[in-house]
Amino acid sequence: MSYAAETAAPTSGPLAGAVPLGSAEELREILGTPHPIVIDKVHDRLTDDDVALLARSPFCVLSTSDAAGNCDATPRGDGPGFTHVLDRGTLALPDRPGNRRADSFHNILSNPHVGLLYLIPGAMDVLRVNGRARILTDAPFFDAMTLKGRRPQLALVVEIDEIFRHCPNALRRSGVWAPETWEGAGG
Repeated sequence: MSYAAETAAPTSGPLAGAVPLGSAEELREILGTPHPIVIDKVHDRLTDDDVALLARSPFCVLSTSDAAGNCDATPRGDGPGFTHVLDRGTLALPDRPGNRRADSFHNILSNPHVGLLYLIPGAMDVLRVNGRARILTDAPFFDAMTLKGRRPQLALVVEIDEIFRHCPNALRRSGVWAPETWEGAGG
């Protein structure tokens, strides 16, 4: 039984009268079956197009969860190509100085499953990567990740389980790359 099915709808508050989705079958009934193209685009090795997108991307969101399933999503970024392709099945992200909370790293220590969502400002390309991560304190490739004379102390290495281009409709609908939709934009 799903969490949603186990949780009764509240009788008061903002969710009073809400009807929770009860099962994967009900979800499929509502949404329908994905087109085969959507299923077939998932692969487990980087293609040349994936590598080219990573070379252009200065930003990704890293999603993790701890052993109890508590989730975290954190931005990661640097100059375009900050993610290093170690081979067609392995990526490395240098750790750059930040707030030192290290929520993602703490999560990975107890649960290696991660998700990455890569974006390129102004482009409708979205690359999703799911895999298993480990944290390294050193490796020969750290030298290649040196920035402004600072060699990273840590790197996140992700072994890819699945990778695919995600539909850009959310970017289009949100206007995230359309300056005229930004708060405070002139107009």
